[in-house]
Amino acid sequence: MEAVEHWWYREIVEPGKLPLLLAVTAFLVTFLVTRTVTRLIRAGKGPFRDVSVGGHHLHHAVPGVVLMCVGGFGGVAAGGRGWLAGLTAVVFGTGAGLVMDEFALILYLQDVYWSEQGQRSVEAVMLTAALLVALLAGFSPLGVNGVGDDELNRRLTVLATLVVNFLLVLTAVAKGKYRTAVLGVLIPAVALAGAVRLARPGSPWARLAYRRRPRTAARAERRARRHDARWGALERRVDHLLGGTPDQGRD
Repeated sequence: MEAVEHWWYREIVEPGKLPLLLAVTAFLVTFLVTRTVTRLIRAGKGPFRDVSVGGHHLHHAVPGVVLMCVGGFGGVAAGGRGWLAGLTAVVFGTGAGLVMDEFALILYLQDVYWSEQGQRSVEAVMLTAALLVALLAGFSPLGVNGVGDDELNRRLTVLATLVVNFLLVLTAVAKGKYRTAVLGVLIPAVALAGAVRLARPGSPWARLAYRRRPRTAARAERRARRHDARWGALERRVDHLLGGTPDQGRD
């Protein structure tokens, strides 16, 4: 027990990571609870119903934005310490979970929650969670005073590595390789592979970089077809398990 308490103080409390831990936990719990409730509403089970105001469906991203504002500004006012910082972190994480659950609606500016496009919300949540966990498990390379030149150089090297890996993850996302990006947060080699390989057809990278390169676009199409033929069914099952089965006949 003493070892656990020492680890908790050394890794979480002393570096000031407790508010982040509370925010991440609230974010993940809110997403899981929200997905469960929406699936129950869709199936007509349980006491839950859609909320309407003035005849218009109220998406849960709306109270999510309000909670993010309250938690964010409250956290700034709290200064990152004390019970108020922990409370505002929970409020912010809860709001972020509600908003990110409807990320696809914001991205496409239409109600695509139960469509294939709606799976972008699940992918965005997974990527956000991976980044937050990596941040929580890591440390601040420049956050200690009084270090020597050698130690500072090592910390700068670590910081540069993290920045490069983050850019590789963003490149993988731009190429439409969301699952690769999630793994790449934790395994830099995976992020590198996703960044250097051909983009998925229809991704932002493909639309911009392959517009005047028909041969490259054709290669990307062929590679995507081979990948989907081998792994597409499994990937769809996982997506539907996490986010729910899309409505038939919707994009």
